[in-house]
Amino acid sequence: MSHLDTSTPQAWFVYLLRCADDTLYAGVSTDVARRVGEHNAGAPLGARYTRARRPVALVYVESAASRSDAQRREREIKNMNRASKLALIAEAK
Repeated sequence: MSHLDTSTPQAWFVYLLRCADDTLYAGVSTDVARRVGEHNAGAPLGARYTRARRPVALVYVESAASRSDAQRREREIKNMNRASKLALIAEAK
């Protein structure tokens, strides 16, 4: 029987997706590859926003120390204008 190891905190990530209509979508996850797959698979796992804008492509990822930090950063990114988001993506390349 396996058990959850609580001695090490789980890694959280903030990510940006480029949708088929060239819009940008921000989200958080502990497994970005799985989450992008869910977005591309559609309902019911993908976000409502991305379901109508598939396929999506991962364009940016950053790590966060905790879920709350990841959600705080996600909110910051969502509040950025498009030019700032594109600059963030360009800086990461």
